[in-house]
Amino acid sequence: MTRTEYPWLLPSAMADPELPGDRGRSRRTVRDWAVDLAAFLCAAGIGMATLATIDADPTTPDVFVLIDSLVGAAACCALWFRRRWPVGLAAALVLLSTVEPVAAGALLVALFSVAVHRPFRPVALVGAGALAVTPLQPYLRPDPNSSFVESTVIGVLLILLVLSWGMAVRSRRRLVVSLRERARRAESEAALRAEQAQRLAREDIAREMHDVLAHRLTLLSVHAGALEFRPDAPPPEVARAAGVIRDSAHEALQDLREIIGVLRSPRDGETDGNRPQPTLATLDALIAESRLAGMAVSLDNRIADPAAVPAATGRTVYRIAQEALTNARKHAPGAEVTVGVTGGPGQGVTVEVRNPAPAEPFTRVPGSGQGLIGLTERATLAGGRLDHGPGPDGGFGVRAWLPWAS
Repeated sequence: MTRTEYPWLLPSAMADPELPGDRGRSRRTVRDWAVDLAAFLCAAGIGMATLATIDADPTTPDVFVLIDSLVGAAACCALWFRRRWPVGLAAALVLLSTVEPVAAGALLVALFSVAVHRPFRPVALVGAGALAVTPLQPYLRPDPNSSFVESTVIGVLLILLVLSWGMAVRSRRRLVVSLRERARRAESEAALRAEQAQRLAREDIAREMHDVLAHRLTLLSVHAGALEFRPDAPPPEVARAAGVIRDSAHEALQDLREIIGVLRSPRDGETDGNRPQPTLATLDALIAESRLAGMAVSLDNRIADPAAVPAATGRTVYRIAQEALTNARKHAPGAEVTVGVTGGPGQGVTVEVRNPAPAEPFTRVPGSGQGLIGLTERATLAGGRLDHGPGPDGGFGVRAWLPWAS
């Protein structure tokens, strides 16, 4: 894992990541137009109120009122560029507001934009500059209706209020972006875990199928070798050996079809390549083992001859029952588990494992669901399907169907 692959690990991104809207877009959205229009009207309203106060003062020359009107209008119109150059516009309005009180509304909007769209350092610099020049405006252009101290205090409070509001908005946006990024990472990690579980399930199936296929080919080689060294064997014995060779070759081809496309990649530390493979005939031993562990398990196996079930299908049935019993032992201790197996040649094999809700409260064991993902992958690769989920009584059920050629 590198920082290039995960940009959120970069120190600058951790300190203050760039948020959507920090950089000016070439085309404004409908929301951008609405916000910009509202900001313009707010600044124009404050400017017009200030201009009315200046015009009401009889000592103010008419030319000053005209200049104030033009400069205030220009300051409000400049706000349409606040998305592209927020810091530069705010700095220019800070200087302009020292001699032009009509630009105060545009200055407040510009300071709010800087606080929302820029990190703390430029906000602190621009804010400090605005606070430093706040006393100059009432000194150069005093308000006849208020004192110098009162005008200065009001100006400082307004600047601090606007900057605090803007930083609060930015902090909330950062939180939303962080939560969205965290949710995306969680989804990506869940998808990777599911993909890994499927890959591991395929590897397990490939190893098992490799062992079974090797066993079949070994039998085929042994009987073919016997025919080679006993060409004078009686016809019945030759026919019997030929039949074994034919059956072994047919079953080997079936196993080969299942293993094609599955990558065999043994994990380090595993040396159980020669372990005996479970089949449907060993399902009774699995049930007995679960009962010895204290589980209440009832088995309804309606297949008269379990040995006649193809080895790959029987092994998949065994693994499904094994994983379902393990899940029932973890998530529904004390509940009676029912295992049912039905089917026949041509109609497939159906295995169903169900358990009711636990009768007594217990400490739930957290589960990742990887086992069920592996079972679904195993059943799909075998040409079947698997469904699982909670029942109406609060219990849980696993049902799978696997093909059985006639």
